[in-house]
Amino acid sequence: MTNKIEQLIIATVAFFWAFLMWFSTAAFSPSIGEFYNLSTGQLGLLASSAIWLAPPGRVIAGWASDRLGAHNVFAIILGYSGLVSIASAYASGFWFLSDFQVLFIERMIVASAGISFVVGIQHVAQWFEENEMGTAEGLYAGTGNVGAGVGALLLPRIYGTGFSEAFLHLGIVGVFIAIVYKVRGEPAKDIETAETAKANSGFGDTMFVWTRWAAIALMFAYMMSFGLEIAMNSWLPTYYERGFADQIAGLGFESTAAIQTAAGTFAAVQSFNASLFRPFSGYMSDLWQRKDWTPYPYLSTTQDYSPRVHWLMTALILITLTMVALTAIGVAGLLPASVLVLAFFGITVSFGTGGVFAIVPNMFPDRPGTASGFIGGISTSGGIVFPIIFASGALPSIHWGYAVVGVGIFIPLMLFYAWAMKHEDDPREHGLGSSERWLGGDDAGPAAAGGDD
Repeated sequence: MTNKIEQLIIATVAFFWAFLMWFSTAAFSPSIGEFYNLSTGQLGLLASSAIWLAPPGRVIAGWASDRLGAHNVFAIILGYSGLVSIASAYASGFWFLSDFQVLFIERMIVASAGISFVVGIQHVAQWFEENEMGTAEGLYAGTGNVGAGVGALLLPRIYGTGFSEAFLHLGIVGVFIAIVYKVRGEPAKDIETAETAKANSGFGDTMFVWTRWAAIALMFAYMMSFGLEIAMNSWLPTYYERGFADQIAGLGFESTAAIQTAAGTFAAVQSFNASLFRPFSGYMSDLWQRKDWTPYPYLSTTQDYSPRVHWLMTALILITLTMVALTAIGVAGLLPASVLVLAFFGITVSFGTGGVFAIVPNMFPDRPGTASGFIGGISTSGGIVFPIIFASGALPSIHWGYAVVGVGIFIPLMLFYAWAMKHEDDPREHGLGSSERWLGGDDAGPAAAGGDD
């Protein structure tokens, strides 16, 4: 026998380790860069490669969770990523591939452990009720996300520049957790809930979700929050190493190992806050829902989950303002102030990530995996694009990328979000093609779009 608390714990522990494996490469980026003599551009490419498999992988994993059960899919992901992490500890070139190219490919595969996020989202949604969804999903995602901060903060301290040994140990534990998830995991609180998700995982159901303006808007919102978070997880160690080199040296950090430790510590500030405050964001979404707070006149106020939509808009505004502040502080060369702003930035990001997935299972309760896979998958492309912009040589300095992304990309995305969420009727009825087209005449309508809300 099992219960929702045990399933939440299993999912959270598994996601914590998946996140730790995902960003373990970034924790050693200075030593990897020195070992292979990489340029700043190559380090930016290495940082972005951690996300390359996430967009299609999450889409597939989300759908598979509805179809096969989250416990099976999560075990598969942790199993293969753990085995490849073990292999990456012994990376060696062959044929036309150099040692670094082999390591690059293997670490890209290991990084696909991050696709497990949407699997856990689906799993938790299948066990908890609507009124506790925000808090439950926030606890799962927030606690799991701490893995990235733990990696940045502790791995360099434990292993120094020995990235191969770290990859070996992380992989072994990953395989063990996969076995536990397979043995103890259950797909849903009852057979009916699991069968409903499986029955609504067809092509028409998938296309219906993918073509809703509201789903696309939530995907953009998650790009602005989680896509940005993982971009920063990958990029920040390099940013602090190269953007504040003189200030870090002035603090007494001069060797590669010391600089790596200092840069990783500063980077962990964002990651820890983005993780630790995510349950709070889920709680705030639940609170706004209970209090029926809808302060923005241009957003819908008539949906049962409308207050959650308004809470998310607040988060997106704060994220954009903080991006501009990071550039201003960086250009001024103020390292202590930069870390303080980064700490607040992590909190605003958590408001966005927690806010999105307090909405998704409530908007698409009959298709939680498909919706989570699409929204949580395509959005991770921000983790590819943003580090490339941050590292662009076309900008005046390494500090300007934050403002460029905030003003040039985030403001248009917020305008689209406001437009997509303005409908006073069911927003799921608006998109490319009607519900009748994708779901058929007998199954169409708001109930088919996501249940009776």
